[in-house]
Amino acid sequence: MIDKKYEKLVFAFIMSFLMSFIMSLIITIINLGIVDGFISLWMEAWWKAFVFAFPIILVVAPLVRKLTTQLIK
Repeated sequence: MIDKKYEKLVFAFIMSFLMSFIMSLIITIINLGIVDGFISLWMEAWWKAFVFAFPIILVVAPLVRKLTTQLIK
């Protein structure tokens, strides 16, 4: 198993992986429909989105946790 000290990094990786995967699928379908070569177009969009999503989540997640804590009080 992965050590607890890497929890935030693992969370950011999994969250960015899944969100970029799902959102790139949805946006690719909206923009292009299901066309020839769809999977390769989607995979290209996905890896590009993931490259940005991972560091963004690393930065934004602590802010979201703090804001959520303030809103829930």
